[in-house]
Amino acid sequence: MADLTTSYLGLTLKNPVVASASPLSKKVEGIQRLEEAGAGAVVMYSLFEEQITHESLALDHFLNRGTESYAESLTYFPDLEHYNIGPESYLELIRKAKQAVSIPVIGSLNGVSTGGWVDYAKKIEEAGADALELNVYYIPTDPAITGQELEQNYVNLVKDVRAQVRIPLAVKLSPYFTALPNLASRLVGAGANGLVLFNRFMQPDLDIETLEVTPNLQLSTSSELRLPLRWVAILYGRVACDLALTTGVHSGQDVLKAMMAGANVAMLASELLHNGVGRITEILSDMAAWMESYEYESVKQMQGSMSQRAVAEPAAFERANYMKALQSFDNKKLY
Repeated sequence: MADLTTSYLGLTLKNPVVASASPLSKKVEGIQRLEEAGAGAVVMYSLFEEQITHESLALDHFLNRGTESYAESLTYFPDLEHYNIGPESYLELIRKAKQAVSIPVIGSLNGVSTGGWVDYAKKIEEAGADALELNVYYIPTDPAITGQELEQNYVNLVKDVRAQVRIPLAVKLSPYFTALPNLASRLVGAGANGLVLFNRFMQPDLDIETLEVTPNLQLSTSSELRLPLRWVAILYGRVACDLALTTGVHSGQDVLKAMMAGANVAMLASELLHNGVGRITEILSDMAAWMESYEYESVKQMQGSMSQRAVAEPAAFERANYMKALQSFDNKKLY
């Protein structure tokens, strides 16, 4: 029987199928269902910088409100050494999840700036998380911000989070960078143990009847796999970190492609939200059947076998293959 085990962020996983951050991990019962379906690990739903900042500001407001009115009001302050600021329920969920399941539980912080909120990285570690995923979701809308400044902000953020924790740290990126390999190397130098490719930014729509912006999130499709697949294949062996492929993972073949490109794990959420967590079991079964049919003994045997460094035509991942792809239509009749 094929060996599906893999390693990610220094953790040994029974298989490379990882449930990425989604509403499915908002309850212990949901995390248990993911484990029962066969997930190799679970990434918790994200704790947002805005949530932490809001909680902190709200607490500061109520602690200081009216304290100058009466001297005795100063005695209303709680003992701050024993007062936890912020969404304690998130940390409690990690604690309970670690007691309920045996697979790795990876915390997730979603933010864009350095500041006091990164202290929660340490709290997530103390709650028992096996690793931490830093989900950087930022749309640079200010024309004054340069690409260099933006990238440096990412690097600084990783440094600040790394200073807080000892557990493995992964960084979830978008594909919208001018020189992604360079940024990847700098993030690894700043303390990242892994990179997750790629984040899907929300694309709002316009309602022309109500003249309103309608924010919504559409689930991914397998056709979106190609972008992260390409960059995993390019970065494999070039950056000294683990690689996770996410966006567009919907089938056993998608996971196999991710492994061959060089990923350590393939993360999925849309497929599970659309068709249920039982899809993990089916995906793993399809993977095992394919590997047995093509005489692959293990996932590790195929990892990186189709990366840019391993294939006979590495230019297929670059611009040189662009003309070849266009020329493939020359012999077709188009009507």
